[in-house]
Amino acid sequence: MSAVRTEDAANGTSTANGGGGVKCEEGGVTVLRPTDLSEMLAAGTKEVHQKAENTEFVKDFLRGRIRKELFKLGHVALYFTYSALEEEIERNKDHPQFAPLYFPHELHRRDALAQDLQFFYGSDWQTQISISPATQRYVQRIHQIGKDEPALLVAHAYTRYMGDLSGGQVLRKVAQRALKLPASGDGLNFYMFDNVSNAKAFKQLYRSRMNELELQQDTKLKIVEEAVLAFQFNIEIFEEIGEVGQTLEDDVFDAAPVHGEMQGDISQCPYHAAKMAASGGSSYVCQIAKTVLKNPSGQVLLAAWIAALAGLAAWYLM
Repeated sequence: MSAVRTEDAANGTSTANGGGGVKCEEGGVTVLRPTDLSEMLAAGTKEVHQKAENTEFVKDFLRGRIRKELFKLGHVALYFTYSALEEEIERNKDHPQFAPLYFPHELHRRDALAQDLQFFYGSDWQTQISISPATQRYVQRIHQIGKDEPALLVAHAYTRYMGDLSGGQVLRKVAQRALKLPASGDGLNFYMFDNVSNAKAFKQLYRSRMNELELQQDTKLKIVEEAVLAFQFNIEIFEEIGEVGQTLEDDVFDAAPVHGEMQGDISQCPYHAAKMAASGGSSYVCQIAKTVLKNPSGQVLLAAWIAALAGLAAWYLM
């Protein structure tokens, strides 16, 4: 993490609480402004977030079903998505409505995903992968706004990177165990942020930088609309990968609890534990660890994209 950005956080020039908006100290009382972009994003994406949770993709995850081939397809989708996003971020790194959120050394994921794909597919991995229709639509949208409306990149960058720092960190070890990946971390570079020493502090810094962007209210509303669209693109990718899964032979999975079998105890749900951990509750990290130990196959379905979805939950909850 760059020294100047860390210093901003350390000096407390801008802080944000776990719910989103900038803290405004008025007579010793913390006031959350509903016009803060992070507060608007939380409210504006609530409905589509619930829709994402109810996709068949998530239901399969709650049943503890996982296929390595689908995990690999998730990584391929992420690679093309981040390639487009980071290309447009580089194009607009000096744009006044995005520049404060430019953290390439801390956040960029394209190279890490390339390493993972080389592990899964071999040295000729680039000749073995192709972009899917749903991912292509996502990528086209990112390129479009990068050229025409750079401020809207804020929606995609915040959704993706803050989610990666949240749910992705919870699910990295889960994916390693579920997929029997080597302890060296091969295949899991996507989840590793070597230049972020304190994820919680960095997320606070990022949110505060975002809330301090000089944006008109109509631009903020457009960013919220774009974030809803980002959810929808991800839902389309989940559904697309789910359709591929229907063409594969059934694997043998151990029993894992689903909502209807939990007798009302939502804390037993691995997705719920991941989502709550993503929102910053350290106790839920322990909860998901316990859940995993009790239900090995309930660890992850398509861990790469579930991490993304948990991250989108964090997006809405932070």
